[in-house]
Amino acid sequence: MGLADTRFSNRRRALAATLAAQRIDAILVTDLTHMRYLTGFSGSNGALLLRKDLSAVVTTDGRYTTQIAEEVPDIKATIQRRVGPNLLEGLEGPQRVGFEAAYVSVEEFKKLEEACPEDITLVPVAGVIEKQREKKDYYELQRLEEIALLANNALEDLLEAGELAIGRTERQVAADLEYRMRKAGAERVSFDTIVASGPNSAKPHHGAEDRVIANGDLVTIDFGAHLRGFNSDMTRTFVAGEVTDFAKEIYDVVLEAQLAGVAAARPGTALYDVDRACRSIIEDAGFGEYFVHSTGHGIGLHVHEGPSAAVTGKGYLEENMTLTIEPGIYVPGKGGVRIEDTLIITSGAPKIITPMSKELRII
Repeated sequence: MGLADTRFSNRRRALAATLAAQRIDAILVTDLTHMRYLTGFSGSNGALLLRKDLSAVVTTDGRYTTQIAEEVPDIKATIQRRVGPNLLEGLEGPQRVGFEAAYVSVEEFKKLEEACPEDITLVPVAGVIEKQREKKDYYELQRLEEIALLANNALEDLLEAGELAIGRTERQVAADLEYRMRKAGAERVSFDTIVASGPNSAKPHHGAEDRVIANGDLVTIDFGAHLRGFNSDMTRTFVAGEVTDFAKEIYDVVLEAQLAGVAAARPGTALYDVDRACRSIIEDAGFGEYFVHSTGHGIGLHVHEGPSAAVTGKGYLEENMTLTIEPGIYVPGKGGVRIEDTLIITSGAPKIITPMSKELRII
């Protein structure tokens, strides 16, 4: 059995053990991200039935006959467009079969119910696979480092080429950055690129418009790249031309908060306390009302996944988790600053995989 097969079978083994402890005999996995996590299949239609004894079957439609054979060589595959119902129809009970409650609509559930033999009981399951995904294995960490560095270098190249400059539009800068990521090997962006200048920088999820970058503007760039299923996420804020007292003040506060959050991100630290490390600095500086989102999130096959460092964050950091640290100050009508790194939680200090300098940079 090859490395890839061992990786996916180990994930399935861990999931099966968790479900068996909950008296669930099998689980039907229909979310495509979870399908990829547990099998390696990257198509747009598929499902997995995993039993507590680790036996499994996957299914997809005819478009992916060759692909599923190549990507999932260690599991028997059937070809059928109605992937979820198809896997349930042949079951023999009595069995309790879990389904992914967060990803199955009412209409889809009715189809699953109709496909089930009478002695099969469908049991809603939520958060189990998501929780397992919070801790990354070696392969996942390698891929996350690879795509984070690709994106980081694309922004460095953009700056060196002078493509972030007064007189250019937000949309032009976003397009140039996305082109550089694609040229370096990214399959696509992880999310819509944010280039927020001047008063737009006070909008945490602004986007990129036709506004022209002007002297004195704060310019926030939040972006990510996607490769082989994995995502990156980082943010840097720059100043165009003149550095105003306001820009310097909020930049320094956010940087201090961000560095405190990074320092707090150790195994055993409560996620609430990571958020508190950042938020208390911003509050003490008098800008608490302008920090309007959580401090950070995990990243992997999804851009936003567990764990969550927030005021309402629950649980503790563990080794091999990922976490972004991204405090911000957003003052309506004036501007804003956000600084974000992606971290890998290690046995000691976290590993920052978005290494670009965070010192205030003037463009």
